Amino acid sequence: MNDILALRPDESQPTPLYLQLARNLEAAIHAGQWKAEQALPSERNLSELLSISRVTARKALEVLLEQGLIRRSQGSGTFITPRLEQPLSRLSSFSERLRAKGFVPGSRWLEREIALPSHEELIRLALSPRDQVTRLKRLRTADDTVMAIEMSTLPAALLPDPEAVGDSLYAFLDSIGRPVVRALQHIRAINASAEFAALVGIEPGTAMLLMTRVGYLEDNTPIELTDTYCRNDYYDFVAELRR
Repeated sequence: MNDILALRPDESQPTPLYLQLARNLEAAIHAGQWKAEQALPSERNLSELLSISRVTARKALEVLLEQGLIRRSQGSGTFITPRLEQPLSRLSSFSERLRAKGFVPGSRWLEREIALPSHEELIRLALSPRDQVTRLKRLRTADDTVMAIEMSTLPAALLPDPEAVGDSLYAFLDSIGRPVVRALQHIRAINASAEFAALVGIEPGTAMLLMTRVGYLEDNTPIELTDTYCRNDYYDFVAELRR
């Protein structure tokens, strides 16, 4: 209850009450007061608990809806949208980023195989045509919500057993003394295919973010090629710029 009361806007401030409430709710969401997919108090509850009008509560929630922080489910209520802010200046694994935000990371494996490399894999991973690669395809989840489709390729000499990888590929590579220390990453927008849309629960043709990363060892040997197809509504990529 005290946490809710702390959200009450200050009538003595010149900022409109609904904007104060929206900012207070946003700060509480980022602080982890509500978890992903957890229901927010309704307009009526916010109005009664904070002694504000329902119009103020409604307008505050509309601000959060526009920011993508919440979603509305007809007849069910308003829920926190899982979102992952990924700094573009720091190399970290999916699992590390989720844990830092208070989420529980997970994987749903779709494919694990050893095969001959494609032309792109040959070039990106500096392989010979006789080399084999290990391919991993999985859904990445946060608190059981599907956030992305991840397709990784590594030299089979480095990962001869595809089943050896748990939830974190980078944790596995750390454990065998072959950590990724540097990566080049490209991000572009695509439209979801029917297959990918079905996997992540969106409409075909919906915008997704394709993040292609090549990871390198300390000696600049490329060992990881990963394509991550991210739900556009669940991801924010953040870059700090200085002058």
